Amino acid sequence: MSCDFSMERHTVSDKPKADLTKIKLLVLDVDGVMTDGGIIINADGSESKRFCVLDGHGIRMWRRAGLKVALLSGRLSAPTSRRAEQLEVDHCLEDCHFKLPAIKELVDRMGLDPKEVAFVGDDLPDLPVLRYVGFGAAVANAVEEVRREADYVTSRKGGDGAVREVIEYILKESGKWEGQLKRYLPEE
Repeated sequence: MSCDFSMERHTVSDKPKADLTKIKLLVLDVDGVMTDGGIIINADGSESKRFCVLDGHGIRMWRRAGLKVALLSGRLSAPTSRRAEQLEVDHCLEDCHFKLPAIKELVDRMGLDPKEVAFVGDDLPDLPVLRYVGFGAAVANAVEEVRREADYVTSRKGGDGAVREVIEYILKESGKWEGQLKRYLPEE
């Protein structure tokens, strides 16, 4: 899988549009969103996962915009914890078999309203969270029920730039994208 980032067509829902200027926290499922969903079990019993660097860079841009990010996974995984550390993720919630109570507790602890939260998911355990947050996105290869419930469906598959796509969409729609670009463009 390449991590090529040519933009294709995404889908925006007909539902009333969330106010993306109010989003303060981005919550990401891990397996199937941050990764392609594959888990490699090595001979020694350890596991490996592949993460797309475009997604990682997107997370860094999100944080530089003054926004918070959390990973929310049903599994406990050393590669997930390590990637969260590398990206300086604000909250890494693992081993959450029921994701909604975990996200509600985090939102309460942070003093946020659910409308200030965006979430990216791909599978049935993500449905309750998609319904709870202000803005829900599904990766292109998410199950049908999740794509149908989402406010936005990426053109990119999980583990192949979908997270970056959602981050760019929110930053652009909320007027925060130009501020991020200044870091990369030379002064004239």
